[in-house]
Amino acid sequence: MHFASPYYLWLLALIVPMIAYYVWRVRQGGAAIQISTVEGVLRAPKSVRYYLRHLPFVLRTAAYALLVVALARPQGIEQNVRTSTEGIDIMLSIDVSGSMLARDFKPDRITAAKEVAASFISDRVGDRLGLVVFAGEAFTQSPLTTDQSTLQTLLARIRSGLIEDGTAIGNGLATAINRLRESEAKSKVIILLTDGINNRGEIAPMTAAEIARAQGIRVYTIGVGTEGMAPYPAVDIYGTPTGGTVMAKVEIDEKTLRSIAEMTGGEYFRATDKAKLKAIYDQINQLEKSKVEVTEHVTYHEQYLLWALAGLLLLFAEFLFANLVLKRIP
Repeated sequence: MHFASPYYLWLLALIVPMIAYYVWRVRQGGAAIQISTVEGVLRAPKSVRYYLRHLPFVLRTAAYALLVVALARPQGIEQNVRTSTEGIDIMLSIDVSGSMLARDFKPDRITAAKEVAASFISDRVGDRLGLVVFAGEAFTQSPLTTDQSTLQTLLARIRSGLIEDGTAIGNGLATAINRLRESEAKSKVIILLTDGINNRGEIAPMTAAEIARAQGIRVYTIGVGTEGMAPYPAVDIYGTPTGGTVMAKVEIDEKTLRSIAEMTGGEYFRATDKAKLKAIYDQINQLEKSKVEVTEHVTYHEQYLLWALAGLLLLFAEFLFANLVLKRIP
C-alpha cells in the first residue's frame, strides 16, 4: 500500500495520550454517594453492560485511527510491465568434414564443437538460431527458429560422413547467408567454424563474404585445431576406420578466415582445445547481446473512501452504544 500524504500518519501517535487520559479518568471515578457498606453490591452478578463499559472508547479510538489513515490517502498500486526484446538472428555454420574427427580435442573436434554450440544455443533465449553444415557441399540442418529443443535435437544428429567429404567454406557461408537474406532482424550474425582450407564448392569464400557485407551480416570465423600435428583416426584405402591413429599436420586457412571476419565487421578466433572453443563462444555471446526494453506503467487507485467509511461507521456504532445500550443517567 502506498500513501499519498504519509505525514498525516504521525497523528496516530496521539492515540497513546488518549488512552493514558482515558485510563486516568476511569481510575478517578465519577460522581459518588456515601453508603454504609458495599458488601451487597460486590456480591451482585455483573451484567453484560459491565463488560462492555469500555467499548465506546475502543470504537472511538479505532474510528480515529481509520480516519487518520484515510486522511493520509492510501492508494493501491497497479504495475504494468511490458518487456520487448529485439532479438538477433544467428546462423551456425559448422564444418563436418572427415578432418573434424581429429582427436586433438576430447573426444574429437566434431563432438566438442557440438557440445559447445549446444551450450551457446541454450544461452540465446529470445533469439532465432539456425544451423548449416558443410563438407564438400553444404545444406541447412535447421532454418531460423526459436524452438531450442528442436534445434538441439538437430544439432546432436550432425556427424562427419553425412555428405561428401571436402571443405567448401564458401558454400557453407553462402548457405547461411541465404537463410538470413529475408530476415527482418536488425542484427544478423553467422558463426562459421572450420578446421581446414577451402578446396571444394562453387562459391569462393571471399565472394560469399562480399555478399554477407552487402546484406549487413556480421561473420565470426573460428579456426579449430591444435598447433602443428594432430592425431587423426586411421582409415584403409576404402575410407573405413581401422581403429588406429595417424599424425597429420593441421592446416587452417587463417588468412581467409580473418579476411572474411574483417570484411563483415566480425572477428576471427583460433581454438586449439575445447576450453578455448568454449571461451570463444562465450566471448561472441557477450559481443552479440540482445536488446531488451522494459516499460513500466504505474497506476494508483485511491482507497481512502473505504477507510473513511469504516471510521464513520465505528463512530456511529460508538454513538449507538453510548446513548442506547450503555446510556448513563447523570
